[in-house]
Amino acid sequence: MAIGVWISLIAYFVLMIAIGLYAMRTSTATSEDYMLGGRTLSPQVAALSAGASDMSGWLLLGLPGAMFVSGLGSAWIGIGLFVGAFFNWLLVAPRLREQTVHYGNAITIPAFLANRFPTRALSLRTVSAIVIVVFFSVYTASGLVAGGKLFESAFSGVIDIGGLSDYATGVILTLGVVLVYTVVGGFLAVSMTDFVQGCIMMLALVIMPAVVLFGEGGGGFSQAQQTLNQVDPTLLSWTDGLTIVGWLSAVTWGLGYFGQPHIIVRFMAIRSVKDVPTARNIGMTWMFISLVGAISVGIFGRAYAIRNGLEVQDPETIFIILSNLLFHPLITGFLYAALLAAIMSTISSQLLVASSSLTEDFYRLFLRKEASEKETVTIGRLSVVAVGLVAAIIASNPDSQVLGLVSNAWAGFGAAFGPLILLSLMWSRTNGAGAIAGMVVGALTVIVWIALGFSNSFLGGPGVYEIIPGFIASFIAIVVVSRMTNDAGEYRQITR
Repeated sequence: MAIGVWISLIAYFVLMIAIGLYAMRTSTATSEDYMLGGRTLSPQVAALSAGASDMSGWLLLGLPGAMFVSGLGSAWIGIGLFVGAFFNWLLVAPRLREQTVHYGNAITIPAFLANRFPTRALSLRTVSAIVIVVFFSVYTASGLVAGGKLFESAFSGVIDIGGLSDYATGVILTLGVVLVYTVVGGFLAVSMTDFVQGCIMMLALVIMPAVVLFGEGGGGFSQAQQTLNQVDPTLLSWTDGLTIVGWLSAVTWGLGYFGQPHIIVRFMAIRSVKDVPTARNIGMTWMFISLVGAISVGIFGRAYAIRNGLEVQDPETIFIILSNLLFHPLITGFLYAALLAAIMSTISSQLLVASSSLTEDFYRLFLRKEASEKETVTIGRLSVVAVGLVAAIIASNPDSQVLGLVSNAWAGFGAAFGPLILLSLMWSRTNGAGAIAGMVVGALTVIVWIALGFSNSFLGGPGVYEIIPGFIASFIAIVVVSRMTNDAGEYRQITR
């Protein structure tokens, strides 16, 4: 491994840990500081933090890998996500920022739901916390799998930890660095590192496609198009070989945004409702550039591999292969840091949200209601470590697919929380009974759908992404049960 790669990576690791130490000194005195940054995020930090924590390793591994294999037909996932993210900023962000304060200054999603629906407060906090911890363990595991793949592909034989495989070493080191700055600095550290990591990711996704296309061995757009058409003309088609069901399964990824706790918690922490439009514009611009870059890496990376005789055994590692092949070691290290940034930004956000639920919605609710602020912060830190260890166990299989794990967890959150968050913010008739019904029905529908294999094959045809039945079933359950039960007067009009 060239020394330049290590210089860039070590600089990145030092910067992340330094941010964690800074945050520890400025914003970990209370549970609200540790878990929500004191609701002081600027629009810039909130926007890039939401984006970076959203995209994860799938942006540089999973999505380019899907593009590498299937061509532009897989880009509908990115289009669906872009549309979903826009409406999430438009519909959820301002209302959630306002109503989480209005309903008892809640600092977690379960606490907000409990305050919004006091007749089912205990049940809502318990069920929603269980959903968060279970699905985030799987989601966090996907990030650790990405870290393992990076080390297995790029650092083979370089680091030896007790005879562990390169993959296992990558999982351990990725989790270790994330735990340091998350445990130490809490939400502010996670958000500030997300901002830096988001900038690194976007820059990498601008540099990589440009070099692949116009650097040595590239040949530009025309050569890439000619090469791909010779192999398979459908690679450059948005619709060839794509069924209606397949298209729906791709674009409906966007539905998941409304129910992702690690993303919408940024809306709760933004400085004020007035800052939301600015944050939305920044976040959507960042997302557009990053998605176009990731799509380009996959599709043009395949053309480059064909033209130059590269053997790519795992399509999800095309970004890593090109980083090592085309750039000076210092830039290669920067690109590896971008991949680690994508991975770590999401892992840290997920760990913190899961630990917040364990602390606020289990520990303080059932074990120590009178826990001091210092004790609560300590329990939050221990919970971060606990969830991280569970995720590492799930990620121990080196054959795991990043996109597959992400899709399962994304659907679980989207179905369990998405309709509930939308209706609780926008439909005053939603009540506690409907909220419980929607959350349980949504989560169970996703779990059963996956268990029955309907995501891979449904009624003898192509699979249907589990978020579709889960989201619909949850929405119907909330509306029907709320209509069939008494309105307990839980909605409180906000007066300005």
